Amino acid sequence: MSEHEIAATVDGATETATVEARRLLVHALRENWGYTQPTVGCESGKCGACTVEMDGEVVKSCCVLAVQADGSEITTVGGIEGAPDGLAEVGGDDVAAADDDGFGPVQRSFHEEHGLQCGYCTPGMILRSRDLLAANPDPSREEIREGLKGNVCRCTGYENVVDAVEAAARKLEPIETDGGAPEDAVDAADGGAD
Repeated sequence: MSEHEIAATVDGATETATVEARRLLVHALRENWGYTQPTVGCESGKCGACTVEMDGEVVKSCCVLAVQADGSEITTVGGIEGAPDGLAEVGGDDVAAADDDGFGPVQRSFHEEHGLQCGYCTPGMILRSRDLLAANPDPSREEIREGLKGNVCRCTGYENVVDAVEAAARKLEPIETDGGAPEDAVDAADGGAD
């Protein structure tokens, strides 16, 4: 078998490995580098459990060869925990800050709306939901279902997942003010504290 030296930035850390040409990215992430958040489901691109962001695009890591990810920047759901999840939250700046539990608005909404049960599909669902909301910050329930149809959940029946994405969208909507800047409204809501 032909082996290749690869390097990628995963959740902010530089990772290297020697992999066979046929090795899938999901296996390199889990077995070579120890990132267990992308789970292995179907290994055929049908379930979405292995979803990650690669160079800013959401991909199913079971459909990407590890050698194709050489030089890429990869984000797993673990890379957004305790950090901004990249979306503008109500009254926020360009990036939504994580709350006290380390959750951004999408993660928080999945927690609050019980958009997960066993957790197996959750990393992929959260990354796909972030991608959906970045492209369409105010989706209808049908648009949410359409946007998530490549991610399978065998536990929830999807209603709570759709509810979670709707709740996250509400957190991302711009707030109306009486002419002041949005940060003025946030300061007022915070009691004027900096």
